[in-house]
Amino acid sequence: MTEEPRSTPLEERHETLGARMVDFAGWRMPIQYAGIIEEHRAVRERAGLFDLCHMGELFVEGPEAGAALAHAVTTDPRALAVGRAQYSMICAPDGGILDDLIVYRLADDRFLVVANASNAAVVSDALAERIDGRRAVLDDRSLATALVAIQGPAARQILAPLAGLDLDAIHYYGIAEGSVAGIPALVARTGYTGEDGFEVFVEAGAATALWDALAAAGAGAGLVPVGLGARDTLRLEAGMPLYGNELNRSTTPFEAGLGRVVKLAKDGGFVGRDALAKAADAGPRKLLVGLAVRGRGIARHGHPVFAGGRATGAVTSGTMSPTLGIPIAMAYVAPGDAPPGTMLDVEIREARVAAEVVPLPFYARPR
Repeated sequence: MTEEPRSTPLEERHETLGARMVDFAGWRMPIQYAGIIEEHRAVRERAGLFDLCHMGELFVEGPEAGAALAHAVTTDPRALAVGRAQYSMICAPDGGILDDLIVYRLADDRFLVVANASNAAVVSDALAERIDGRRAVLDDRSLATALVAIQGPAARQILAPLAGLDLDAIHYYGIAEGSVAGIPALVARTGYTGEDGFEVFVEAGAATALWDALAAAGAGAGLVPVGLGARDTLRLEAGMPLYGNELNRSTTPFEAGLGRVVKLAKDGGFVGRDALAKAADAGPRKLLVGLAVRGRGIARHGHPVFAGGRATGAVTSGTMSPTLGIPIAMAYVAPGDAPPGTMLDVEIREARVAAEVVPLPFYARPR
């Protein structure tokens, strides 16, 4: 029997705003409000407001919390200064990716791990198993925590008057404890759009008050609510992987171009280390690349990719880029076909369409 999708604390707001709702990763989520292109451009040019209450929030604390997490994930959270974060992964013993994560260090002995909605339970179970026997405890507060993001060039100016902390002191991939609109909050300078912005964690019961305060503060600056549709086009332009598309159990971090998050030499080892060491020595079986489609058509997930008459891989994500005005995609291809400038073909509607391998990301915000 299929379980009914959960509702986030903000569902009433989405319905009032006329959002089109879809089932996503076990949740009812807004896919768009005014339209994907308008929402995408608002984030690139001004600011967007996102409901991310479906994400998993897992707190690990105790005298050995850092060591316990270092055993569980591919990075070394012990190396983080308090108030800093790192992009990480949790892998299976065979090296396959269970999920990609952000790990925040909140105190010497307290960490926050944020997991994708589709994998929150998997990550929670894996962490519980991997920290067992160490002086650390896992507190899965996914359903008790709300997460709202504000992203875009105007995000800081909108959030600053509401924030009970110095936003300029929070560097990229940093986090601080304070308040927003008088609500106790953790404020992180992270996001999934390629723009500057903040992710605000509060108790679930405060989600609506936080959303309303941010929406009111941003009304004059062009802030708009943004759904999953534009979130996907934004992250694709920024070359950010999505679990289930670019990342999965049959892929290693090295193949995804994310070998930097695998700390093979860290003290104590970690689950999956031996398999990943062998994978590093053997070299990748496939590599993730960016594709700029040079012919007509949009490459979509699953479309085959060819090098001449030879099958070389498949598209993982694709769209018409609202920012660049061309079709773009990410795909896994054979390592020999991965260098930028290589011309390949994507099968779109039974036709072979030219596509050029290009460096990722497709878009990088002005600094």
